[in-house]
Amino acid sequence: MLREFTNSLTRWDTLLFNRIFGWGDRRVLSRSFRIISWSANGCFYPLLGFYVYLAFSPAVSKSFLLSALLAFPLERLLYHLLKQSMKRDRPCEGIVDVQFRVRPPDQFSFPSGHTASAFLMMTLLTNFFPVLQIPTLLWASTVGIARVYLGVHYPTDVLAGAILGIFTARIGIWFIV
Repeated sequence: MLREFTNSLTRWDTLLFNRIFGWGDRRVLSRSFRIISWSANGCFYPLLGFYVYLAFSPAVSKSFLLSALLAFPLERLLYHLLKQSMKRDRPCEGIVDVQFRVRPPDQFSFPSGHTASAFLMMTLLTNFFPVLQIPTLLWASTVGIARVYLGVHYPTDVLAGAILGIFTARIGIWFIV
């Protein structure tokens, strides 16, 4: 029963990966998805935190920053533990004729760290600034799609990253607020 479920999930994962990756190597799409993916690398997160600190009330900015300072290290710890315990090959290793469109940051695929960070930031921002819910959800979701399109993750890697990001952000918020 479990083996059937795993096989079915793997087939679905590969099918959906091929569908998204199969959009083709179009210059505008590739460049756009590279930029969107890069936006989740983490280099902007400290700047965003500094902006929140300067632009908003001390009560809101302090809670936001403390939640982020708790959530991000927790997310990175769980991400590395999952990555090293699962050791799932990237699509370019497991699917014939797939070559990544951007160099992966490490060897293994599960979970997507870019997606985890994006959904963590999305969850923090929407908790403290609800007006940002739709744009940040669109951004974080597009980061996940970009990681699949760029050939470095399967859809379930992205789903696991999203869950990880939301979970760790909620923990950070719960402890601070």
